[in-house]
Amino acid sequence: MKKVHFIAIGGSAMHNLALALQAKGYIVTGSDDAIFEPSKTRLANKGLLPERMGWSTDHITPDLDAVILGMHAHADNPEMLKAQELGLKIYSYPEFLYEQSKDKTRVVIGGSHGKTTITSMILHVLDYHGIDVDYMVGAQLDGFDIMVKLTNHNDFIIMEGDEYLSSALDRRSKFLLYQPNIALISGIAWDHINVFPTFADYTQQFKSFVDCIVDGGALIYNETDPEVVQVVEQAERALKVFPYQLPASYIEEGITYLETEEGPIPLEVFGNHNLMNLQGALEICKQLNVMEDDFYEAIQSFKGASKRLELINRTSDFVAYKDFAHAPSKVTSVTHAVKDQYQDKEVVACLEIHTYSSLNPEFLVQYKGALDKADIKIVHYDPEALKIKRMDMISPEDIKNAFGDQSIQVFTSSADLKTYLEAIDKHNKVFLMMSSGSFGGMDLNHVFKG
Repeated sequence: MKKVHFIAIGGSAMHNLALALQAKGYIVTGSDDAIFEPSKTRLANKGLLPERMGWSTDHITPDLDAVILGMHAHADNPEMLKAQELGLKIYSYPEFLYEQSKDKTRVVIGGSHGKTTITSMILHVLDYHGIDVDYMVGAQLDGFDIMVKLTNHNDFIIMEGDEYLSSALDRRSKFLLYQPNIALISGIAWDHINVFPTFADYTQQFKSFVDCIVDGGALIYNETDPEVVQVVEQAERALKVFPYQLPASYIEEGITYLETEEGPIPLEVFGNHNLMNLQGALEICKQLNVMEDDFYEAIQSFKGASKRLELINRTSDFVAYKDFAHAPSKVTSVTHAVKDQYQDKEVVACLEIHTYSSLNPEFLVQYKGALDKADIKIVHYDPEALKIKRMDMISPEDIKNAFGDQSIQVFTSSADLKTYLEAIDKHNKVFLMMSSGSFGGMDLNHVFKG
């Protein structure tokens, strides 16, 4: 396959795959109805940005070796329908990744939370020691130009395994298509209720994930998560299993130290969730023949993946972080981590809820207690998002009741939230801005410029 067309090329994962295939020597074209930064500039720099936005059947020609269909494309997409009419091979994103890696040893990192960070930690360690592998990760990393790398020569590929659906044509979870040789499950906490309406539906995806590990493969799992343990215990495959748990650590003068046989190791990252992620990454690296001492040497310089407790600014008065956390379990763990790290400061936790699950009144109660560790608690949502998603309206009081905390300040306008954050006395405070979105396009660097 040398000539490939992307339907919905502007997506975070899709545009990185397009860049990777171009680097591999493929002729790549693509289309989309809207492309935003950083995808827009990155595609433009490589000559892959569509000349005009929108769909056109002219893009679909008989000489295409493959069409890659993104989740953003709906079932009535005219380009997809034309490709079907011509009998072209249509791949979902994960299906194509498997096609590119079926002759490699596939390492897949799954779980409701932590999978991006664990994958990033593994890649950081391997890169530190000059070990070349193919990869797919869901966040930008220091020292890596793109989030997808595909070669003809590498024996291993490290992939972040997402449980969300593959495409409009393929309703399977993405990670079910990879058939891993080595797999990890970091934790299971209900998410994506628009496609997995019950917790049983959701956990079934992880049971199926274990079932698709190749015979004799290895499964690394978080043995402190009862849902994960249950999935592992019910597995019927002949697998090698390696449990992991929270490693010993301590905090001294604002720095987290990992306790090892070689002595304490200072870390750039912090929080129990990150220590669990680190331990999972260690177990994977051991499967790749990386010695523990080499792992610890490399992990000290890991600063985190993009938007995972990413430092916005640190001044003599305050510290500000942004984090991708949006699901209840992620919000809870990140808020706890910041409070534990900065016990002598006031923690201002600000959460934007805007995904389908978060805005659903039935799911909203999953957030109960998620912000309890914070001293000042803020939730932001945009009523327009509810209208766009054609969902029932929720009120600030619904938010407070669901979180179980009447002290929460609820903002429905990003402009009002920005005014509040700029005006608040920032002395001796830590700000934690949590969202998988952008707080209505708010420039957090400006808000926390110091």
